[in-house]
Amino acid sequence: MCDQYSIVFEIIWALSFNHDIQKQLRSNASFMTKLVHLPKEFDDARMRKITHGILWNLESNHLDRSISVEDKKTFDIMISYSHKDEIICRQIYDELIKAGYLVWIDFDQMHGNVMDAMAQAIERSNTILVCMSDKYRRSNYCRAEANYAFQRQLRIVPVLLQEHYQPDGWLLFLVGQSLYVDFTKYEFSQAIKLLFRELNAPVINEIGIASTCSKEDADAEVPVTPKSRKSLQLPILPENILDWTQNHVQDWLISHGLMQMSHLFANFDGQSLIHMSEFIENIEHQQVVYLLQEDSLRRTNQSLSLVELSYFRTLMNQRKRIRTSTAVTKSTKMNLAKIKRKSFACCRMM
Repeated sequence: MCDQYSIVFEIIWALSFNHDIQKQLRSNASFMTKLVHLPKEFDDARMRKITHGILWNLESNHLDRSISVEDKKTFDIMISYSHKDEIICRQIYDELIKAGYLVWIDFDQMHGNVMDAMAQAIERSNTILVCMSDKYRRSNYCRAEANYAFQRQLRIVPVLLQEHYQPDGWLLFLVGQSLYVDFTKYEFSQAIKLLFRELNAPVINEIGIASTCSKEDADAEVPVTPKSRKSLQLPILPENILDWTQNHVQDWLISHGLMQMSHLFANFDGQSLIHMSEFIENIEHQQVVYLLQEDSLRRTNQSLSLVELSYFRTLMNQRKRIRTSTAVTKSTKMNLAKIKRKSFACCRMM
């Protein structure tokens, strides 16, 4: 069938992502021999790419690859996308370059062994931008790219490019509950700002500690870039939470790694946070989770993260203790001031 219908190779490539089918294909010695020699026989670049893709899936030692980085150069971001979405991906690429990022993207559609070239690009990148669409999900090459980034445990930042598309199949499994930047919901300029915010948000490590927030003054709406990353600090917030603006709230949530909460509470100021905290404390726990889950699905298309919700409650309790402590301190100072005034008045009368 392979000899008669070239599309069969593409079908086999799609099937070869399944571990059981991989075993069956590897056990077929004659097919494996044929597969190894096929790239040399094909003049068609597309067919060579497909056969390289099948062989890549049938190799079992990807994570044992020795990583050699030319001139020690690494990329901040690799953009993984379907070439049918090239126009908007070029726009995203241009904005990232302007912001000072080192970005790898395949505009020229690589030649030769594209799987090796793809692997090297992923190995040399810190973050993988997965540009989601139905075309991306249907591409075997995009799937191989995303899977390898996942296997390498690299940071994956999903962006949505197709209106009304919701991740499904293998793509849904890969992005899981990750928040994504929706380029169909916002104007391009606003979506880019959200993308910068997501790229510079702290990453929660294995022991649950967030790295330092790399966002400067949110009021200025200046995207933080690799050029300014060294001088970044945690946001400076007003002592009284009631004085917090929407930007203060966003800075506070993001600096603690509460990315989903930052999307869910996008329009909150300090007073809104306090109201939400009181609502969570005074309503039955299951009902709170149910209501927030509905809001999260409606606003972000993501299921509610119970980990983030628990951490949010802990942080709000800390703020509550700070407010109580501050109020007691102020009250004590006021009482001392009254005592001093009374003492001074008594002295004058005497």
